[in-house]
Amino acid sequence: MKVLLIKDVKSLGKKGEIKDVKDGYGRNFLIGKGFALHATNEVLKKYEAEQKRKAQQEADEKQRLLEVEKRLSDIKLTIKRKLGANGSLFGAVTKDEISSELKTQFDIDIDKKTIEIDKAIKMTGEFDISVKLGHGIHAKLTVEIVGE
Repeated sequence: MKVLLIKDVKSLGKKGEIKDVKDGYGRNFLIGKGFALHATNEVLKKYEAEQKRKAQQEADEKQRLLEVEKRLSDIKLTIKRKLGANGSLFGAVTKDEISSELKTQFDIDIDKKTIEIDKAIKMTGEFDISVKLGHGIHAKLTVEIVGE
């Protein structure tokens, strides 16, 4: 009996492989427990179509992230904050503030968890910030902090 593994099976193989197994093992254990499907032509065609769709979806996502990376590298985000007596900020500029300012000023929706700040931003000036977009794509964002 030929089966298409839909989950990794420790002693048999990885997800997506087609294996030839004994009828009882395939029917009772692999198919019964949801580790595999009977490898008919219809099942194999559906699986291949699903894999092509996932690959296309991933390629589209990478293309979108590359466009976002280009937009982020071209812009300069300006954040206005109140200053203390010595010229430093009250508190620090947070990832959440940077994310919300990107949304309001440039309509770019970036999750605050993807923004990486090396040191806390507590002074005015320009800072380069790294943004991990996913799929190994990193963008550099220039943030300018000005006092009010």
